[in-house]
Amino acid sequence: MEKQTLDAVRDFAEDRFKKRMLFEGNGLDAFVLHFLPGQALPAHRHPGAELVALVWEGSGIFTVDGTETEAAAGDVVRCGGEEWFSFRNTGDGPCRLFVVLVKPAGAV
Repeated sequence: MEKQTLDAVRDFAEDRFKKRMLFEGNGLDAFVLHFLPGQALPAHRHPGAELVALVWEGSGIFTVDGTETEAAAGDVVRCGGEEWFSFRNTGDGPCRLFVVLVKPAGAV
């Protein structure tokens, strides 16, 4: 068993969003993304994987394959690895996403 405290990885930067790993290995990555107002995660994909993102604090807009969806604290988004995914903090305060990326066994 491994244990982490989410507040221990709280980390914002003025110049760009920050990523702090919690767990990684065996086809699973869990991390927290930290965004100040206006900061964004560029569009990208994770071929062969599945992504689940929980808006833990704040709000913003997820864009998946060109479709924008507003989300706020408590909302959860799931994306397939072939989908283009991005996020932008559109709120007035900090935003944090708890993200789990899973690559099934045997995936390339």
